[in-house]
Amino acid sequence: MSLVLKDKVAIITGAGRGLGKEFALKFAKEGAKLFLPDISLERAQETAKEIKAKGGEAVAIETDISKEESTQKMADKVMKQYGKVDILLNNAAIWYGLNATPWDLWKKEDWDRIFSVNVTGSWLCCKAIAPLMIKAGKGKIINVASNVARVPAAAFFLPYSCSKGAVYTLTHALARTLGASGVNVNAIAPGYTASEASLTQRDSDKTFQLATSEQTLKKRLEPTDIVGAAVFLASSASDMITGQVLYIDGGTIML
Repeated sequence: MSLVLKDKVAIITGAGRGLGKEFALKFAKEGAKLFLPDISLERAQETAKEIKAKGGEAVAIETDISKEESTQKMADKVMKQYGKVDILLNNAAIWYGLNATPWDLWKKEDWDRIFSVNVTGSWLCCKAIAPLMIKAGKGKIINVASNVARVPAAAFFLPYSCSKGAVYTLTHALARTLGASGVNVNAIAPGYTASEASLTQRDSDKTFQLATSEQTLKKRLEPTDIVGAAVFLASSASDMITGQVLYIDGGTIML
């Protein structure tokens, strides 16, 4: 069986746990060489260790994507390690620890913290890595959005929902800006998925029941349901696809 990402260098942010780790394991299985920036070096190293134990190649690095000097350091180190970047998967986001909350009970510091990572952090990663792709004349940027910005539950996770709405705009704007340089920019928008973060939320069982009731396919979304779309967008099979948001939510959102 051919490996669709063989010898590709992929940066996956926030790969120390949750969905990010699932992305990393799947990309490694498809032959990619992984560079794993995470706010927790220890967690990133555990993911890298697991990949290496299976015969893959991975390097962990401590990175705070909300800080420009940290993302630039990430870019410098990946070039020293691999000499190129083929794929940037902007997965890192604040979702752990968030619970459904009335729209007017969120605090300003919640908004600032969530936007600093989910929006500014994704932009800073693009700002650091896109020039490397432009120089190479090709590259794939994949942002992780969410369907929450388009469903009734948006009001209960308002700062997170708005941050993911901003990721849509970031995706569309960068796709138009970078297309002439041969860089594809797309996003995946998962529904409510049984990730580590979601499973630790207050009343997650009720949230899963609600989410599943809104789906066309009446099955709880698992992390393994999400990763294949990211592999597709990272592969040559999607070379003529850019500026798109791919919903992976069991048919909740239909465009």
